[in-house]
Amino acid sequence: MSDALVTVVMPAFNEAAFLAASVETVVTGLRGSVDAFEVVVVENGSTDATAAIADALPARFPEVRVLHRVEADYGRALRLGLLEARGDVVVNFDVDFFDLGFLETAVSRVRAVGGPAIVVGSKRAPGSRDSRSRLRKFATWSFTMVLRLAFGLTVSDTHGMKALRTAAVRESARACVSGTDLFDTELVLRAERAGLGVAEIPVTVVELRPARSSFLSRVPRTLLGLCRLRIALAREQRRAR
Repeated sequence: MSDALVTVVMPAFNEAAFLAASVETVVTGLRGSVDAFEVVVVENGSTDATAAIADALPARFPEVRVLHRVEADYGRALRLGLLEARGDVVVNFDVDFFDLGFLETAVSRVRAVGGPAIVVGSKRAPGSRDSRSRLRKFATWSFTMVLRLAFGLTVSDTHGMKALRTAAVRESARACVSGTDLFDTELVLRAERAGLGVAEIPVTVVELRPARSSFLSRVPRTLLGLCRLRIALAREQRRAR
């Protein structure tokens, strides 16, 4: 990876308890394995000390840039970080879920000649280890089944860590209409439909804290978002004919 600039995008909403330590771990680890990198923290709508903690990070770590969004929206924060990234490859980490071993493997695959434009860290791929509750595992399985049936998804997961070849996916990212929980799902779907190539590798999932929102509260929002996405993609397909 010595001839590539890698951008790590980390959305941050109310992450005062984790942000500084997570960024320090990522930066320290990358300094030992990647010659050129940046970490882009996208603080969005925090009501605790996250914004102030984020703004203090570049003084400690010159590789860090901080962006702010007024609205608390994970998907749109991730989209902003991707579009503002300077790297040849973008890797998205959550403040409470990241893996430098995944980064090394996934970036190498994305940069390989003829490699995929996106490598997804899948919680459901063979070899993965998922310590989440049975309910959350069932939710992931159900969500993936809906995506396969309604959108033709080929990989087994869309949420979580990913490595993306920036130039290949930037146009798809600009076209995305989803925010909140569905931006990265839409990006993967658009990449597959554009023939860009999407692959997956297994990951180990260990929760550092309970989920921010309950499974039941997310179901209506997610289903409505998927309906809107299906309509949007259908309209785009008709216009392209």
